[in-house]
Amino acid sequence: MSTPRALDLPDRVRKVTIETGRGPFAALEAMPGRGVCERRPAVLVPGYTGSKEDFLAVLQPLAAAGRRVLAIDLRGQYETPAAASPAGYAPDALADDVIAVAAEISQQDGGVHLVGHSFGGLIARQAALAPGPGFCSLTLLGSGPAALSGARAEAVRSLLAQLSVGPEQLPQRVAQVWEHHLEPQATAEGVPMPIIGFLRDRLTRTSAAGLIAMGEYLLAAPDRTAALAELGSAPVLVLYGENDDAWSPEVQDQMAKRLGAERVCIPAAAHSPAVEAPETTASTLTAFWNSAEAADRRRRAGAGQEPAGGDPAASAASSGRAGGGTDGPSTAGPSTAGPSTGAAGNGGAGRAGSGRVNSSASPSHGRR
Repeated sequence: MSTPRALDLPDRVRKVTIETGRGPFAALEAMPGRGVCERRPAVLVPGYTGSKEDFLAVLQPLAAAGRRVLAIDLRGQYETPAAASPAGYAPDALADDVIAVAAEISQQDGGVHLVGHSFGGLIARQAALAPGPGFCSLTLLGSGPAALSGARAEAVRSLLAQLSVGPEQLPQRVAQVWEHHLEPQATAEGVPMPIIGFLRDRLTRTSAAGLIAMGEYLLAAPDRTAALAELGSAPVLVLYGENDDAWSPEVQDQMAKRLGAERVCIPAAAHSPAVEAPETTASTLTAFWNSAEAADRRRRAGAGQEPAGGDPAASAASSGRAGGGTDGPSTAGPSTAGPSTGAAGNGGAGRAGSGRVNSSASPSHGRR
């Protein structure tokens, strides 16, 4: 599981509830420090056994570039209510949830950037493939083309085997998994006690039915790379750590080539770059997003939809068709501003929404 290194909310980051037609979703919202949100918003989707807190370290720097950023709990994860039935955790249902959240925060004149980590990448891909206006860009963060394999897959199989009990016994069994396996592992790794307490709370509050359904999909997900490549409606970034032990860097690099996507390898990071290398991850995403927006403005200007121009920094970013790609992966160093964004392309128009939220904190953050 991804393990945040700190839990304090940074400045200009707060807990909110996104109200959608498919129900409420718990989120962490980051807003720019001053002024209005000049750039298109972003939605970040966590992985299996994860939560919105896995993105805590990147939220503030991502918002500082002038955009609203939301990290969400998927349905049944941590603080988002569970589904009424196991069908609510099917990939199409989870993708529809992501689309509903994006619709609520989308600007009228542009799309939403979508980022999916690990299992969240499989769901983000499903959302991008769904009929509709689409997204401004898609980033697959430490995610692969199909089912998980290797040691990580064995760990998921082991968890599913332990959860193979009747529904009434599931909460107790999840608590036992934590007590006998996950807590000793976290303690041995030197995880601080406050973080261990959070991990315990997150696991025991996550829907056991959701853990089972999501785990089964992780082990059986089909390869939909070809379908995503054929879509070609928005630029794609494949972003991964050089030491990823879920889908190997080689597998993710090959997926990026098949997609014609930009690909960036983050040195010294493993399966959770947003935790392990937050500065590099944030700068890479910001550069990629700015390039996607600049390319979309040029496309709209060429179609007579809006005048050319806009933010000089974004306009200076390089362009290309969706899936322009490179011959090899870019390597982002700790002080780099991000990748050479040659994958910028035709961003999809946004899903207009009201952006309604219920906040657990008092500041208004200048929301519309």
